[in-house]
Amino acid sequence: MLNTTAWNRLRYSLYAPIYDLVAARAFRRARRLALDGVHWRQSQRVLLIGAGTGLDLPCLPRDIEVHAIDISPMMIARLRARADRHGLDVIAATMDAARLNYPDAHFDVVVMHLIVAVMPDPEAGLHEAHRVLTKDGQLCVMDKFQSDARPAGWGRRLMNIVTSFVATDITRQARPLLEGAGFVIEHDTPVMMGSLFRALLARKA
Repeated sequence: MLNTTAWNRLRYSLYAPIYDLVAARAFRRARRLALDGVHWRQSQRVLLIGAGTGLDLPCLPRDIEVHAIDISPMMIARLRARADRHGLDVIAATMDAARLNYPDAHFDVVVMHLIVAVMPDPEAGLHEAHRVLTKDGQLCVMDKFQSDARPAGWGRRLMNIVTSFVATDITRQARPLLEGAGFVIEHDTPVMMGSLFRALLARKA
């Protein structure tokens, strides 16, 4: 398997210095659209999984408690610097999304932007998100997904060998993954490049 946790830690540490040049402007609108769908309340405890350099931070309300994790220490260092520039108090840590070091039912909102299609084991990551969410917690996902109506064809699966090694999996389907982890999808909205990138808001089943 080319997509592994160790490889992701290495490659995203290498990508960290140029990540914002690629992802900041390109995904700004999609991030805002996804986060605008969350039902925000004062003092909510929020977890950003695969937070990268912290590009979601400026889109968040100021009256919440923000925790952020990423597999890459270099990404987390840049996230902390961004939080300082924006005057935000963020609790950041290097952590594997498939093995979260948090107790059950600890967060009111979990945000997973551009991470479900990257994780070696998205099922494990989503089950962990489900575990750490409160009973009425919200999961906010924004990522690229294959259509839920049909699995990827052989051509897409062949191309995925390269894309999953360099950047991202292009064969994953949102609804089977989220529902398989115990979520009910409340909103599913295309946000970029037609319906390739989607924002989904989900709750525990």
